Amino acid sequence: MAPRSNWKGYLKLSLVSASIAIYPATSATDKVRFNTLNRATGNRLKRQMVDSVSGEVVESDEQVKGYAVGKDQYVTVEDDELANIAIESTHTVGIEKFVPKASIDDRYRDTPYYLAPEDKVGQEAFAVIRDAMKKKKMVGIARVVMVRRERIMMLEPLGKGIMGTTLHYPYEIRSEEAAFEEIPDLKLPDQMVGLAETIIDKMSGEFEPEKFEDRYENAMIELIRSKQAGLPAPKEKPAARPTNVVNLMDALRRSLEAGAGEKSKTPKPSAKRTAAEPASAKKRAGKK
Repeated sequence: MAPRSNWKGYLKLSLVSASIAIYPATSATDKVRFNTLNRATGNRLKRQMVDSVSGEVVESDEQVKGYAVGKDQYVTVEDDELANIAIESTHTVGIEKFVPKASIDDRYRDTPYYLAPEDKVGQEAFAVIRDAMKKKKMVGIARVVMVRRERIMMLEPLGKGIMGTTLHYPYEIRSEEAAFEEIPDLKLPDQMVGLAETIIDKMSGEFEPEKFEDRYENAMIELIRSKQAGLPAPKEKPAARPTNVVNLMDALRRSLEAGAGEKSKTPKPSAKRTAAEPASAKKRAGKK
């Protein structure tokens, strides 16, 4: 079953266009989520919007967006007024430029999406744009309105489709200078750097995301399982906190002697989700 798209419109390159749908490339539905309960009754709590002056509850049909223009002064904006804002990128992913992917600073990259043709009529035009980018080894820079905001999007071929990654605007990127300004310029001994290079060589390999698990998430699942079974919460041995190295050369040598980079033991199977898991996972289990 095809995933649900969250945007539909057109992919446009000059006078060539194709109807497309945009799908989220990531999901957070399988994460453990907690509800907030009344400790005394065990009942689930719900949030309500309250007037900051009168203290009265304000129902959703009486709520309106407001932009602060002064102290306690707001310009109100209705949802239908926002919906009526129509610029080209509201319904069109228009490619404005092509650049080498390496020229885009990693800090600008935000959220990935999948772009696919929406109907058979647009498949050929979509494929032309995709394959041309692939052959030229360039990525497209476009604009698209998503969640009431115009976003820059980097487009690149991915298999039979296109991956679009939203990019931050320059004003959203903080300069590194303030964070790094107190780091001194150090002249390090060649031998010391060489030992670190050897450790890196031993630990080098391919990125294999399937070998990484969210260990904190697994620990939460085990906690929930134990409490559901009426058992005390499992007690984990606190991990030793690293401290600043006093003799760096000695620490590097001992790291090599300890076999840094050797394959670790096979990890224990991750905790399988059960009735204590999130509702989304229980729904999937019910379909099997």
